[in-house]
Amino acid sequence: MARLLYRLGRFSAKRAWAVIIGWIVVLAIGGGAYLAFGGTLSSNYNIPGTATEQVTDRLAAELPDLAGSSATLAFQTEDGSAFTAEQQTGIATLLTDIDGVDGVVSTVDPFATEQQLAEQTQQLRDGRAQLADSRTQLDAGQQQLDAAIAAAQANGSYDAAKAQLDAQQAQLDAARAQIEAGTTQLDTAERLLTDAADGARQVSEDGATALGTVVFAQDFFTLSQTTKDAVTAQIQAADIPGVTIHYSSTIATSLDGLIGPGEIAGVLLALIVLLVMLRAILPALLPVVTSLLGVGSGIAIAMAFSGVVQMSSVTPALGLMLGLAVGIDYALFIVNRHRRELRHGVELHESIGLANGTAGSAVVFAGATVVVALLGLLLTGVPFLGVMGVVAAFCVAIAVLMAVTAVPALLRLIGPRVLDRRSRRRPEPVRPTPKPMTTWKAIVGLVAGIAALLIVASPALSMRLALLNDGSEAVDSTQYQTFKIVNEEFGPGRNSPLIVVADLETAIPASEATTDGGTDATSSGSDATTADPALMTAEADIADFLMTREHVTAVIPVGVSDARDVIAFQVIPDGDSTSESTAALVTDLRTVTPPDGVTSLGVAGSASAAMDISAKLADALPLYLVVIVVIAIVLLIAVFRSILVPLVAMLGFVLSLFAALGVITAVYQWGWLGGVFGVHDPGPVLAFAPILVLGMLFGLAMDYQLFLVTGMREAYAHGAPARVAVMSGLRAGRAVVTAAAIIMASVFGGFVFSELGMIRPLGMGLAVGVLFDAFVVRMLIIPAVMHLLGKSAWWLPRWLDRLIPDVDVEGAALEREHHVL
Repeated sequence: MARLLYRLGRFSAKRAWAVIIGWIVVLAIGGGAYLAFGGTLSSNYNIPGTATEQVTDRLAAELPDLAGSSATLAFQTEDGSAFTAEQQTGIATLLTDIDGVDGVVSTVDPFATEQQLAEQTQQLRDGRAQLADSRTQLDAGQQQLDAAIAAAQANGSYDAAKAQLDAQQAQLDAARAQIEAGTTQLDTAERLLTDAADGARQVSEDGATALGTVVFAQDFFTLSQTTKDAVTAQIQAADIPGVTIHYSSTIATSLDGLIGPGEIAGVLLALIVLLVMLRAILPALLPVVTSLLGVGSGIAIAMAFSGVVQMSSVTPALGLMLGLAVGIDYALFIVNRHRRELRHGVELHESIGLANGTAGSAVVFAGATVVVALLGLLLTGVPFLGVMGVVAAFCVAIAVLMAVTAVPALLRLIGPRVLDRRSRRRPEPVRPTPKPMTTWKAIVGLVAGIAALLIVASPALSMRLALLNDGSEAVDSTQYQTFKIVNEEFGPGRNSPLIVVADLETAIPASEATTDGGTDATSSGSDATTADPALMTAEADIADFLMTREHVTAVIPVGVSDARDVIAFQVIPDGDSTSESTAALVTDLRTVTPPDGVTSLGVAGSASAAMDISAKLADALPLYLVVIVVIAIVLLIAVFRSILVPLVAMLGFVLSLFAALGVITAVYQWGWLGGVFGVHDPGPVLAFAPILVLGMLFGLAMDYQLFLVTGMREAYAHGAPARVAVMSGLRAGRAVVTAAAIIMASVFGGFVFSELGMIRPLGMGLAVGVLFDAFVVRMLIIPAVMHLLGKSAWWLPRWLDRLIPDVDVEGAALEREHHVL
């Protein structure tokens, strides 16, 4: 590997412009492919085979009208007064225009809905009044008939008039039965309307806020960006005086906000670190330029496949974050080694080749470790997580390729200016052999480091997992504003309704009176000439049962299958999708004994999907951790020719991992320092944050382990005492690892302030995880443990030493061939 990279480095240096232009062409092709073939991104996540997915698939098959996605539009008057007639007309016109967008099935006008509900309520009142009048007339008729019967019996004409009197009584009995049936039907309609009251309301009590709905033909995963953009354009073009409009993430999700002020600030901070370390502008700019070129190419190429592969909105941000960080670090390692060779008097092209063959070998091995860890996410069985891992791994692979090709090319173009003027004038001084640390310092450092990480990790014991909702987005984003408006004016449950599907024991016979097969709470109620009494009764009975469950505020029938053996309801909980009460409600509905006439209840919706995904991820995390640890130990045994060093390395990684999760929990769940990090609504931790932080932090931790401990191994192999070798390797690698860790933390930290709410906890976890791992684990705990172990740190059974290959990740053989100092 080292010899191949040596030749590749010299080749890239000799054909520098061709290599640079080649990468620019790759970027252009990737960008063009994305524009031509790229699809839409989703803010929703699903896992095949879960209970929610099964119910959703059934809805798509039996109630296709409920299978499409929907978006909420929140309208508010600017002065807080009730909407005027002109404003209501303007809103209705906007919704009509949106209804004409290709891909939109229908829209719901809040004022028309409120009018319909008011009319139904009035129809109920009128119906009851009519029934009361009819009952009064019936009673009067019965009195008249009873009087006639008495008179006939008195004058002896009863037998002659009996047939006529019986016919009149039959008419009165039929009228009484019809009144009773009408009363029952009105009672049923009133039950439905009462159960649905809170959930069907579309205008706030003060009349200053209204909710419109846009129903799409496609689901969340297939909804095209073209359709979303067309709807957004209609909204932004609307000019309704005195009315503000916000809309939910179904429409708002896009690549906007992928790069914001926080991300830019993180890269600038990394550049400052490079300037301080390298003390020259051109070599400091080089890692930033190559990382931007590499991550741009990686993201563009990956996103070109978004039209055929379902990708979440977090996927490109994840690739960008990781690609930037490792891209800068990997370039820095090669640049730093090249500068060292030049200071030793090596010729320019030879120095570039040697840097690529030595530091480049370590970069390839480190990058491969990160790639393996990320591809390991495919083992979780979670499709969207696997796609994230593949895209991020691809961006890391591009960063590695960029480091071993474009970096040598740019180093050739920079020439001697890669060194500052002072370094060009005087050679690097020879440093004396370091002294080993004292044993008591090693013990104190070990105990202090472990204690500090355990304390920081302690909040992770109370960590709750969930999929984040729009309440986690930036305060000034339209989706957050919509979420808060709905939450405050209509209740938190309106932001996360559940769909409950009831399977009936027997299909409901179709009524001759009904005009359509389906019904809902806004159309079933009071018209006795067109309603379906049997269906209404079944809906009302099930709705009443659902209303008896704890944490339910409203139940709305929303559809019935063509076979009339499945009825779907929208259930409004009293909490949002991340609340413990909603989770308890989902569990209750899935385990409760169904009411009479119902064989089973199925639950779908964002809250139930979040529960299923969180459970699936929680089950996958231990297996993923075991697989990663086993792979790492095998690789590290081959690299370090030791049993204990890999074990210590992995134990240290576990400490830094849980410390990172502890910080995430304290900030995002407990709300500590929320004002600093923009945590305005503390809540559960992002469900897939732990497993993603595990995968990415593992690869980065192994990078630092490699760059520090290989120096220790090399010093020990060259005859240095074990404890002296520890300090020798630490001194040789700590400067570049310190800079690399600060750079990575800067890039990751920039994403803590991202406009994408789901990327912030990932940025936080990786930023603090890298700092903990580099400064506490790799530069404090590991040296202390290796000092205490002494020569036993490098123990390896002879039989195993003969079996495992010799992995020369630092290019030591190449150094010997070229007599590198």
